[in-house]
Amino acid sequence: MRNAILESLPATDLSLAHLPAGARARVLAVTGSGAIARRLMEMGVVPGAPVRMIKSAPLGDPLEIRVRGYHLAVRREEAQTIKVVTGDE
Repeated sequence: MRNAILESLPATDLSLAHLPAGARARVLAVTGSGAIARRLMEMGVVPGAPVRMIKSAPLGDPLEIRVRGYHLAVRREEAQTIKVVTGDE
């Protein structure tokens, strides 16, 4: 099923923070550095991992995602460092 919101976004600059609820994607890269990037990768947010946007909090932060079979809350700022690609996930 196609999503008009996803199709309108530039594929080369799609971050996890831009995905609508219910969207599935695959992690391309974690572009942040330091402790935050290391923490994300330790929790399974690594290149190639399938990820699903579950929902965002009422004020838009944090975001709830599903990765590697569990739910994870990430700040919108952290989600912007996670580059993803949508498609056949």
